[in-house]
Amino acid sequence: MSTLADQIEDPFLRRAVEAADDGDLDTLKALLAAHPDLPTRRAALAAPAYFRAPALLAFVAENPIRNERLPANVLEIARVIIEAGTAKADIDETLGLVASGRVAREAGAQVALIALLVAHGGEPAAALNGALAHGEFAAVEALLRLGAPLTLPTAAALGLAEAEDLVARASAAERHLALAFAAQFGRAEILKTLLKAGEDPSRFNPPGAHAHSTPLHQAALAGHADAVRALLEHGARRDLRDTLWNGTAADWARHEGRPQIAALLEEA
Repeated sequence: MSTLADQIEDPFLRRAVEAADDGDLDTLKALLAAHPDLPTRRAALAAPAYFRAPALLAFVAENPIRNERLPANVLEIARVIIEAGTAKADIDETLGLVASGRVAREAGAQVALIALLVAHGGEPAAALNGALAHGEFAAVEALLRLGAPLTLPTAAALGLAEAEDLVARASAAERHLALAFAAQFGRAEILKTLLKAGEDPSRFNPPGAHAHSTPLHQAALAGHADAVRALLEHGARRDLRDTLWNGTAADWARHEGRPQIAALLEEA
């Protein structure tokens, strides 16, 4: 049993989480029948901020990672919990966790879980930025197919030609986020378009897009030399330090084993 499950004081909610983790559908159904309010109960956890008061359904996302796996019948587990009376807000929360988490993808269940959650009222647009920030592009594509609109940040992250046309009508917040994603994923041409349109290359990234760092940090971390050059050519400051580890972009490049990127930053 995982550490987080151990923290759940409600014994019936804890047993339901354990049954869901194990793919024990019979036990889960019995618990839900005996305690109809289980889907609305919340755990109080010492966990990452986004997972401190999750409902039962949220545990099927395996985000944060607790067990490094999902049961083979996770779709049926999720469906049973949803149909037992899960609130829309908790479906939306779980959709965001599934779309931004690697374990669901590695288990081959991410896209199917997304489809299930959207079919039961989950809002695909609300899950989009989290999936983008974590580079979960299969999830992004699924969310777009299921109705999420194509925004400038999405087009920038995916490197789509539509980004050029979206810049002019995007909001300031969308352009800021698009700059962060273009740098993180090495979309140098879109990055140049945004910089020419007046985006600040030295501005820290917005919340939800590694806000402790600048676009230059993210481009350096990922080894995107063309993106690094584009940022430097438009005046990105090399001396700025991230707010978590107090490192410059060159420090990040060295830490990640990218000496050529570090040298590029130091020679600029």
